[in-house]
Amino acid sequence: MRIEITSKQITITDTMRTKVEERFQKLEKLQVPLIKPHCIITKEPKGVKIEATIGVPNGKVFAHAEHDDLYIAIGQLFQKIERQLNKHLHKSEASRAKNNGKDMCRNGEISGQAIEETEVEIESDAEIKLNKEFAA
Repeated sequence: MRIEITSKQITITDTMRTKVEERFQKLEKLQVPLIKPHCIITKEPKGVKIEATIGVPNGKVFAHAEHDDLYIAIGQLFQKIERQLNKHLHKSEASRAKNNGKDMCRNGEISGQAIEETEVEIESDAEIKLNKEFAA
């Protein structure tokens, strides 16, 4: 995989490049095809800002992180990307998408008819108090 790394006001060292490439290799374990990954590293007055854009099938993933230390910012960035990729990967399996009411009605699991409930006998307050006293 070819990873494009761009920087503004900072030179990219070999250690920076290998750290970013290692993190992308860890993302490949999720078995989501990463299309044209691109990282931008910028020197800010507060510290370092890193942004990443990755194309995935049926969408794009974007994340950014800021920190004084570049390597901590890289770690935070890839944690965010990993969460987004997990969400994208398991979207079809989500219970909110799979078990919504419309699909259950279409499959015949739920009918549109009201269910008749059996009557429940309600005890008086005095009987409830007596029952609680003897139960204790």
